[in-house]
Amino acid sequence: MLKKFKQTQDQWGGSSDVIDHWLETRQSLIVEYCKLAALQPCSKTNVIELPTPSELQNFCQHLVDYISEGHFKIYDMVMDKWRSTGFEVTEEINQAYGKIVLTTEPLLNFTDKYAAIQSEDLLENLDSDLSFIGEVTEARFEVEDQLIRLIADSLAVPPGA
Repeated sequence: MLKKFKQTQDQWGGSSDVIDHWLETRQSLIVEYCKLAALQPCSKTNVIELPTPSELQNFCQHLVDYISEGHFKIYDMVMDKWRSTGFEVTEEINQAYGKIVLTTEPLLNFTDKYAAIQSEDLLENLDSDLSFIGEVTEARFEVEDQLIRLIADSLAVPPGA
């Protein structure tokens, strides 16, 4: 996840304020995920260090913020930028956005389950749930990277050129 993020940042960072903001927000989410995942059971030492409720709440809040910002701020910023330069959304962009939307429900289900958790007794499935969330966010990031490429490519060429 971190390696792919670095590649995306190297490739598209600096090409647009919107993309830079999006990548900064993603980086923050990845850091929070890694902190949480690092607290999982370690088979070498047989030590189980579970996250605190506040650590879980913090990650869930970052996850909700990332999803919300994507849907309600970043995508709107992109659309406004396109409209101001004369671009129109393509079918490829609509399809990429549709794939991103499909990842939203499982991510929000995770936050519903863990954001208000108060007891370690309720964390028995956290390891598998975190693994699943890692897979879903990674899939989301891949599609977002496609969308970033489409955005950067479209903004690099003036309409009608």
